[in-house]
Amino acid sequence: MSIHHLQHEALHRAWNRDLPPVLTVDPGDTVVFSTIDAADGKIPAPTWAAGPPNSSAWGVHPLEVESGHPICGPVAIRGAEPGDTLVVEVLEIVPNSWGWTAIGDHGVLGTEFAERALVYWDLRSGEVAVPWAPEGEPVMAARVPMLPFCGVMGVAPAEPGEQSTIPPRTVGGNMDVRFLTTGSTLLLPVAVEQALFSVGDVHAAQGDGEVSGTGIECHATVTLRFDLRRGRQLAQPEFYTPRRIIQGPCYGTSGVSPDLMEATRQAVWQMIAYLTTEHGFRATDAYLLCSAAVDLTVSEVVDGPNWIVSALLPLRVLST
Repeated sequence: MSIHHLQHEALHRAWNRDLPPVLTVDPGDTVVFSTIDAADGKIPAPTWAAGPPNSSAWGVHPLEVESGHPICGPVAIRGAEPGDTLVVEVLEIVPNSWGWTAIGDHGVLGTEFAERALVYWDLRSGEVAVPWAPEGEPVMAARVPMLPFCGVMGVAPAEPGEQSTIPPRTVGGNMDVRFLTTGSTLLLPVAVEQALFSVGDVHAAQGDGEVSGTGIECHATVTLRFDLRRGRQLAQPEFYTPRRIIQGPCYGTSGVSPDLMEATRQAVWQMIAYLTTEHGFRATDAYLLCSAAVDLTVSEVVDGPNWIVSALLPLRVLST
């Protein structure tokens, strides 16, 4: 059983079953990946945090990057065949010293929320993400516990040609399941020979739903161990997580609608209203905080014609 290292130069920006692997490993091997953020490193580092080189031109909106997520790989797992299950153990995820969250058109509120914004997060403590402007001025009274995970983990799909990294797929990809933290295990259905696994889009933290379109996006070092379950065919990804993340006391808002997406939008708008009226947040900051820390949950889908979606804000993220 060997340990391998892949630097962030080994990147691609679309799924493709014909992409040659940059590394081939055996079941039981460990790979240490160096990943970059979802904006492909085009967000310049803030002046208060040391980080890898980035574009020096401020004004590059992160959500204008249309080439797909920069993902590290693909890694071939020797002996993997269609119909097998790839087992991915998450051994460690270490974010870089800073991250960012942005509001864009593809957030759950879309163009209903007209203002576009970006906030930096100080990740240097390794435990709490603190929001700051590029020069280090406070942005909002919030502290978000760091629970880093990989937004994108997946294997090559069976379909030929380049496939976008944006939608999640039956073979994984951009799932943004925030429970896939250190100590978790992801099970992926293998669709092509050697599986061809790739990873990226690390978030230092994220609320369930990623409602503004981004979590706390960051560069990171990711350590994963691979194994195979031969002949066990999954229809969709499955996973083990050591525990459901306990948030402590929360304030909740709800949306009520026969359409789950509309109920989701209502719940998020209500949470923004709560943060602005009760805690003095600007609306843009409230929306950004919702994406970083507020959890959406489907509370009820059995008493039609209306369904309930709730948004839960852990009160510990609010500064005292």
